[in-house]
Order: sequence, then structure tokens, then C-alpha cells
Amino acid sequence: MAQRGSHPEVDWPARPDTSLALNRMGTFDWDLDSGRMHLDPTALEVLDLRPDEFDGSPAGLRVRLGPAEAARLDARVGQALKDGHSHYGAYVRTRGRAVAGSWLHVQGHILRDQRGRPYRVIGIIRDAAHDPGEPGAGGDQEDDRRRMTGVVERTTAILAHARTVNDVTDVLKDPEALGHLGAVSVMLGVVDGGRIHLVAEGQLGSYVPEIEYTRMDAQLPMSEAVRTMRPVFLASREEFQHGYPQLWPYIEPLSVRSGVYLPLIAQGRPIGALGLLYKRDGDFTAEERNVLMALGSGIAQSLQRAMLFEQEHDLAEGLQRAMLPRRIPEVAGARIAVRYRAARMGRDIGGDWYDVVPLGEGRVGVMIGDVEGHDTDAAAVMGQLRIVLRAYVAEGHTPGTAMARASAFLRELDTERFATCTYAEVDLTTGMLRMVRAGHLDPVVRRGDGTCHRIQVAGGLPLGLPPREQPGTGSGYPVTSIELHPGDTLLLCTDGLIERPGDDSDTGMREFMEAVRDGPVDVEELADVLCDLVGDSGGGDDMALLLLRRRGTPTARGGGPLHHRLDPGDPEAPAMARHLIRAAVAAWGAGDRADEIELAADELMTNALVHTDGGGEVSMRFTGEGRIRIEVEDSSSALPQRREAGDWAVSGRGLLLVEELADDWGVEPRGGGKRVWCEFVTAPAPAPVAAEPAVAAG
Repeated sequence: MAQRGSHPEVDWPARPDTSLALNRMGTFDWDLDSGRMHLDPTALEVLDLRPDEFDGSPAGLRVRLGPAEAARLDARVGQALKDGHSHYGAYVRTRGRAVAGSWLHVQGHILRDQRGRPYRVIGIIRDAAHDPGEPGAGGDQEDDRRRMTGVVERTTAILAHARTVNDVTDVLKDPEALGHLGAVSVMLGVVDGGRIHLVAEGQLGSYVPEIEYTRMDAQLPMSEAVRTMRPVFLASREEFQHGYPQLWPYIEPLSVRSGVYLPLIAQGRPIGALGLLYKRDGDFTAEERNVLMALGSGIAQSLQRAMLFEQEHDLAEGLQRAMLPRRIPEVAGARIAVRYRAARMGRDIGGDWYDVVPLGEGRVGVMIGDVEGHDTDAAAVMGQLRIVLRAYVAEGHTPGTAMARASAFLRELDTERFATCTYAEVDLTTGMLRMVRAGHLDPVVRRGDGTCHRIQVAGGLPLGLPPREQPGTGSGYPVTSIELHPGDTLLLCTDGLIERPGDDSDTGMREFMEAVRDGPVDVEELADVLCDLVGDSGGGDDMALLLLRRRGTPTARGGGPLHHRLDPGDPEAPAMARHLIRAAVAAWGAGDRADEIELAADELMTNALVHTDGGGEVSMRFTGEGRIRIEVEDSSSALPQRREAGDWAVSGRGLLLVEELADDWGVEPRGGGKRVWCEFVTAPAPAPVAAEPAVAAG
């Protein structure tokens, strides 16, 4: 080809590829379905890419585009595809191989099928270094302004929902929140006394450990920002090296080239500092500084709000815990675990409580309750109610009477509050469990074999409500009795553990039962598992939990001996004993004789209560010969005599009934008292029974 001057001759008219190449304009072809991208030689030259450096995909361009530039270009293309546009254009700044990068302009034409679905982009990449003015000074600077302003607006909106310091730090470490500012590392320090506590660091893995606790007078940029209440802008690595030699060893191995440390000021005083590190060179423009200062102001307000919230919550939770028992006593024969977790509602406190009351002679009382409301009045009522119920129980009142008196006490407080409560009294020697419920959740029992059951406890009204005017209802709080075998665990909780925001209570109860069934045997470990159901933040309600596990090796249900005390002053004792006897007989496979056994036992118990002053004790066991043996022991040495009763006599038939019903009976002197017994022949001893014994209200 002929030469003209120093330039090769160009055909007339010039071919399109020649025109593009001479003006440093390359072309690209992008198949959206396969993800393949083709760059012609001029496009590779403009991007300063060797052919072997480009992998044939859009991701291959990121070698020459910084994270912020790549994100901005992706957003521009994505918006055009989404909005149905046919063209898009954007200025981007590249990162050079050995020198500072240059400005490029990317323009694309979008091809769509008949349904409007984009499938291909054909476009141009051109060198924009010689564009009039600063490349992108119009469009791209406006884009940057909108982008940075948008980041501040989005971050401020997200932080408006932050309620704890952890919530604030989670936002700052989220790439979606501050990543579009182009920072490769984000650090948050909080003023703690005379020091700065680094509470968060993250984003894209560039860790710069400015000592976890830093003195205010330290020669570090974060300390200087807090001390002077003015931002510290660092435009080069040399400024890091010479201005802050203590920090330089941590910066040197990183690709950090600039940074800014913003004081977080609330109500005229510094409460912390925010550090942002960048890979970019050069100083920050006035516009960037204004945006960053606005960002710091928004973060400061959110951080102060979160710190005040946590202080108020800690104060409220401390007051709440002061109302609860300071320690749980050791109880022989049982393992007990308790948990309390406050609602995450700032200064609001709840009325949930628990308590454990040793009663002597192997007995222990456990209770759990919830006073209506979430304020200091609810907490005060809770503290009084817990102490009163504890006092009534410790005085020796029966469970039903103690609950009725506690309800009357709450009414006399002249408060509009009511409370729900469950009280359970356990005889760890015999396993007898007596429960009363005042509008509360039913308790749960986990058996030694892992099966779980909700115990249907006959309930009364919540405490503090006027009693029902129904004659013959006794205390208004009927007692339900079951047997707690060795290895069984009783679980009491408040509804804060069951209720889930947005879900019904059945969902929470189902999750609770599954966790109990599949959880560990140890009560402390099981309590932790159950607390994890609601997470650290909890819901809108506080939560209390109490677990009691009877010590001993799990046995076949009903397989152990039954013992029950008969006190003359306890009118509910015979009814509870009859219930336990019937449940044990059914579990031993002798249900066809349950009526006979219960009637005979009732006659022996009545004889002890009527003819002695000190009551007695009834016991029953399954013998190895396939017999059920019932024994009633009392302190009277007078032996019972069988006698004939006249037609109109109102007594005298008890032993006749026992003799008629039982297969054998007898009387044994016992020092200062006696033991009357009877036996019933049944089938051979059954295998361990998995069915749940019946539960009755006494």
C-alpha cells in the first residue's frame, strides 16, 4: 500500500473497521443466553487486555474495572434490560497495568425477540480520554452523585430499624449497604470510657486491626477523629506511612491506597468513629466529603439510639431479674433447671416468674406464672405475687388452697392486673405429682423413654379475677394428680416460649414438643435447646422456663411401688390415692379388676382415717407372683375386727367387702401401729407398658 507522509494510505472511502480502529473504538458482541462475549482487537487494546488475559465472558472485564466501576456498569446494563430499553451508555474508569487508568465509554444496542426478551447486546467500547472536559463530568459525575446519595439514603433507612449495636454493625458489614461506596474495609469504633472499642470490622476481607481497645490519645486516625471531632482524610499510602507509623505495618501488605475516618457525633459529643478504606488513589472531592459526613451523621444517630436502647433494656432486665429468686436450691432426688429471657423491647419489662420451694420430707413445690402487661407495675405485681404464693405453699396449704389465696391477694392489691400460673407439688419419694392451674399453659411431661405428653390439668380462672359463684366447687382450683416416674421430666413455661411472631400458637407448641422429644436428657442442656427456639432476640414477650427431672433409673410405666400419705386434714388425699391406684392398675395390665381394687383400697383407707388420729400411708406394688398387693399402715394398735352389720347399720361392712373382693387379706401388727393388706391375683407381670396412665382431677 502506498505511503503518504508517515501514515499508511487509507482506502477511500475508509472502511468502518478502519474508522473505528483509528479512533480507538472497539466492538463487542455479548450473547446473553450463553454468557459468551467477543471483543475485537481494538476493544482489547482500549481495555489494555492481552488476548490470553480475556476469558470470553463479561467477568473478564473486571481485570480492568474496579469493584465500584463494575457494580455501576452492571447496574446501568441491568436497568436497561429490565426497563425494556434498546440502548444504554456509561462512562467507566479503568485500572491500568502499570499506570493510572483512563476513561472509557461503553455503548450497547440490545436485541430482543418477539416477546421482548433480551438475548444479545452488540456495542462499542471507545477511549474517552480526549472527550471535552473531564470524561463523565456530566453524566457520570451525576451518576456518582446519585449513587452516593442513594447509598446514604438506603443506609439511613436500614439503620432506622436497628435496635441494638449489633444491628448497626451488621448493616455496616453488609456489602449491599455500604459496598457501593467502593470501600474495601469498614471499621466501627465505640467510645468506652477513655478508650475506643473496635466493635466491627468487615467487608471484602481487608482486616486492619487497630487494637481492639485504643486510647483516645493514641497516634491512630480513629483516635484522632474522635479526639478532634473532625474527619481524617488520607489520600495516599504515603500519608498512612508518614502520618501514622503505628498503623502502617497493617496497611502496607494490603491494596489500600486511601481512607477516611469519620467522627460519630451525637448531641455535641463523640460516641465513636467510622473508618472506610479504599483502593482508589487521590484526594476526596468536596462532594464526596459532604456525602461521607452526611453518612457519618446518620450512623451516629442510629448508634446513639441503639446504645440508649441497650442501656434501658439492661436496666429493665436487671430490675426484672432482681424480682426473681437469686438462686435455685438443691433438691435431693431431682435435677432442676430454670431460664428467664427478657423481651427485646427497650425499657419494657414483663411479669414472668418462676420459683422452687423445698417442702421437706422429700417434697418440693415448683411454680411458674405470668402477670399481664410489660411495665414496671407488672414487675412489681409479679414480685409480690411470687412471694405470697411461696409463703402460702411453705405454710403447708394444699395446692388448691394456696392458689385460691394468691388469687384473693391479687384482687386485694386493687390493681387491674391478672396473672396466669401453674403450681406443681412433687413427692420425690413416691413420685406423686399434684398440680393446679390458673389459666396457664398445660405442663408437659417427658417420660424416661423419650415420649412426651401435654398433661391436661383441670384449670381455674387466672389469678385476680372474681371467683365463680358455684357452690360445691371447693377452692375453685381443682388438683390434678399423676405419677412422675424416675427419669421423667416435668416442663413448665410461659407463652413467650410458645408464641411466634406471625405464626399461630399451634406452630410454636409443635416446635416445642419436637424439641423436648428430641432434646438431650440433661435438664440444663435441654433448657438451652428450648431457649434457642426463640433465638437471642426473642419475640415481643418475655419468657420463663422451669424443668424438673426426677432422679433415678427409668422403669416400666407403673412398674415401681406406689406410696401415698393419708393426712386427716387433707380431704383430697383419698381421691388422689384412688386415681394413682387406678392408673397403676391399668399400666400393670389389670384393668379388668380396676373397680374391685379401687373399692377395696378405698375401704382400707377410710378405715385408717376414721378410726385413727394420725392418718396413715397407703402403698401398692406388683409382686413377682403376678399379684397386686395393697397395704394401709396406721399408728393405731387396735386390730380391725370383722363383724356382722345389721340391715339398717351405716358401718361395719368394710372388711366384708374387702374379703369378698380380694383374693387374700390380712392384718400385721407393726410396733405402735398395724398394717392391713389385701392382694389381687392378675395375669403374669406384663412387659413395660408404653401407654400414658390416665390423668384425673382430684
